[in-house]
Amino acid sequence: MSKANKNIKLTNALGTAHKYGDNVDTDVIIPARYLNTTCHKELAKYCMIDIDKGFVTKVKAGDIMIAGNNFGCGSSREHAPISIIASGVSCVIAKSFARIFYRNAINIGLPILECAEAVDGINAGDTVLVDFSSGIILNKTTGKKYKSLPFPEFIQKIIECGGLLNYIKHNLYTS
Repeated sequence: MSKANKNIKLTNALGTAHKYGDNVDTDVIIPARYLNTTCHKELAKYCMIDIDKGFVTKVKAGDIMIAGNNFGCGSSREHAPISIIASGVSCVIAKSFARIFYRNAINIGLPILECAEAVDGINAGDTVLVDFSSGIILNKTTGKKYKSLPFPEFIQKIIECGGLLNYIKHNLYTS
């Protein structure tokens, strides 16, 4: 990594909400039958296909995924957050995440926030703005604001670098 990357900042997310319920497991996020590739763009083609066949044609770069409790439960495959970020989703907001999914998301650089009030107050199709540094989630469609905990600084740095491996590489070459 070049020293120019030293000043990368985690930017805000702005996009259309795609909303899902509770207990969306990793096999629904990216079904096992599509795991015969490591190509991120190929994985993105099948993201959410078993729960929302039209997701890949509707999602645009920057969009935000909204979900209920226990998002990312099931197997510990990191293909699930990879397929989400590769599809263009800039952030996932859920009531709660399965712990292994939470860690995998951070490790690959996918911002995720827990905020039950935002999940309850945001509908599919709403325009949502997320300020990662403050934890403020604004439903631009309704004007309502919600507060989640912002990422600790070390997690912000991991996400800013595009995941844990890039963070390690960055720190090896710039320290």
